[in-house]
Amino acid sequence: MRSLDLFQTHEAAELELVQSLKRRDMRLAVGQALIQEGQVDAPLYTLQSGWAFRFKTLSDGRRQILNFLLAGDFIGVQQKMGDAAAHGVETLTDAVFCVFQRDSLWEIHRRSPSMGFNITWLTAHEESLVDDTLLSVGRRSAEERIAMLLILLFKRAAALQADAGAKGVPFPLTQQHVADALGLSLVHTNKTLRKLERRGLHHIGDGRLYMRDVKALARLADLYGDGRPPVRPLV
Repeated sequence: MRSLDLFQTHEAAELELVQSLKRRDMRLAVGQALIQEGQVDAPLYTLQSGWAFRFKTLSDGRRQILNFLLAGDFIGVQQKMGDAAAHGVETLTDAVFCVFQRDSLWEIHRRSPSMGFNITWLTAHEESLVDDTLLSVGRRSAEERIAMLLILLFKRAAALQADAGAKGVPFPLTQQHVADALGLSLVHTNKTLRKLERRGLHHIGDGRLYMRDVKALARLADLYGDGRPPVRPLV
């Protein structure tokens, strides 16, 4: 991943520090829990390949997906700020995670202020993604919500591909995942996705998402900017 334009170049000392804190790689199958809600003292992780999502549930089982995680995302900082994990993390696909030792957050800040700043940046960026979801759930119509989600996920996934999404990007989300992320009913989600596809804005097939009219979809979503993810650190 470090060769991709999406990720910043790091100094040799920074890379050496990250490698020294790494403990192992962990593989999970689709639908497995990486972090349980309420889990105490979970490690930190970097998602190396695959997709996952953060979520919270109510006592009756209703679920809100907070954001989706793609390769390069750093996971677990919020849990380190409290006594237990306030959210869960579950895989959307088969996935590989880099597992760091439990005191990594402190060690990174202590030994490398630049890498400590990078973690702060990553945490703030993840918060901005959740802000976008909150804006969608609170103010956007169903069409606008889904248009926003499709564009942001497409751009994020395309940045991880050599062809920049020319042949589509993986899209492992079910309609239930979309509904849980956007506060919509499953029926409303289904109807809206079909409506947007009939208008020629996108196509989902064989587990892949294709953009047909990005500009029209961006106008519908009232998207600020073009949706491309910023160049970012990789821990």
